[in-house]
Amino acid sequence: MRTHHPHSHVVIAGAGPVGLWLAAELRLGGARVTVLEARPEPSPHSKALTVHPRTLEVLAFRGAVEPFLAEGLRIPDGHYGALDQRLDFSVLDTPYPFTLALPQVRTEALLEERARAAGADIRRGHRLTGLAEHASGVRVDAVGPDGAYAVEAAYVVGCDGTRSTVRAAADIAFPGTDATTWGWLGDVVLDRPPARPALSASTPQGGVMCVRMPGGVHRFVGNVPEGQRADWPGEFTFDELRATVLRVVGDDFGMRDPRWLSRFGNATRQAATYRKGRVLLAGDAAHMHFPAGGVGLNVGVQDATNLGWKLAAVLRGAAPDALLDTYHSERHPVGAELLTSTRAQTALMTAYSGEGRALREVLGTAVATVPAFSRRLADGLSGLGVAYTTAYTDTYETGDGGGGHPLTGRRAPNLRLGPDVRLFDLLHAGRPVLLDFAGHADGPSADVIVHQGPPDGDRRDWDGVGSALIRPDGHVGWVREAA
Repeated sequence: MRTHHPHSHVVIAGAGPVGLWLAAELRLGGARVTVLEARPEPSPHSKALTVHPRTLEVLAFRGAVEPFLAEGLRIPDGHYGALDQRLDFSVLDTPYPFTLALPQVRTEALLEERARAAGADIRRGHRLTGLAEHASGVRVDAVGPDGAYAVEAAYVVGCDGTRSTVRAAADIAFPGTDATTWGWLGDVVLDRPPARPALSASTPQGGVMCVRMPGGVHRFVGNVPEGQRADWPGEFTFDELRATVLRVVGDDFGMRDPRWLSRFGNATRQAATYRKGRVLLAGDAAHMHFPAGGVGLNVGVQDATNLGWKLAAVLRGAAPDALLDTYHSERHPVGAELLTSTRAQTALMTAYSGEGRALREVLGTAVATVPAFSRRLADGLSGLGVAYTTAYTDTYETGDGGGGHPLTGRRAPNLRLGPDVRLFDLLHAGRPVLLDFAGHADGPSADVIVHQGPPDGDRRDWDGVGSALIRPDGHVGWVREAA
């Protein structure tokens, strides 16, 4: 066996959206990165389609959002459990009050372009086969086109999906439940497409949603009562897709030319820990769930955003190793909430009984008539509602300086800081940003970007703030009130 020492600080398993975004984040923070991807070529199929507002914000505060906005289709609302009454995203407090329909194929291509431009070593056709942690790092065993080899890394991150080799090799438990119901999807061309960019219907015969995709293709997703199939779950066929849509919606919209047909289950699992020594997990390797609400890719990218700056800071000596423990303490609860939400939505999506349909009607009426309820669900789906409880000093160490302020841990809005300066612009470098509104904040470390001067805009929730540290992931690290 050959042994290579490519001076990689971090090895990432998996070149999906999560692994690629993490690679770019680590490179931004100064780390060396090798990405091992077993597939020789990217998948031509797009499991994910939806990019949610918080993910667009993440891309924006790295200066990477414009190509996504240029290609994606903006949809001003979202759904919870495929209820007929959709959630209004236009009221959300964000520059991006919409979901973006963009096939995962294109999302991956854009993220890979960014990661390669940043200097990440992406090796397609290279499969991680095992790992062994030792005192000073991790030995990663891999197989590539030229045979077996090993890589020495400081840390390994598993972004390699629900069947994660990294998770198994690190002996991290993945407790949960197996699939009890199945959904399906079909990407097709429509001769008579629906007028709305997003359509949903639910009847005793099943549930169907249709979303317009870029490139003249529409995606149908849905499920049917289990008793309607003798060979459940079985292979999903175009004939079944057309018959199901016709039965539920009353029209097949002239569908033809299927591009991809697939079936998926509601198995629900979460890694017991997101960090075990020098091994970390992100994305589907850390959480597995029914794809309700189109949030999976988004939560994975947000995992990577939380982890990337912390791991890079540890590697360059700007933070203690203990900072990595906050990755689990912050993101594991987000994953647990994700699983609860998708389970609840699965129950609504498969509510075919009379009682179930009554529940859908009650909740749908609440979405349509109680703005606070609709807003709460939209904040959860969009990712804008995530807040952390850990406070940070400007040296990344956990602390309580300003940690008790109501803004601490919340995502920071794109504050206007001057005629031509917005907060997201200052986060492009992937470093913490000290907002010194009062002009007399304590001297920060060299790792921090400082902006002095009062805010230039009306944000009532920021009234009285004298200074605030904005973490590289766009969350508020601490706040100190003006004297």
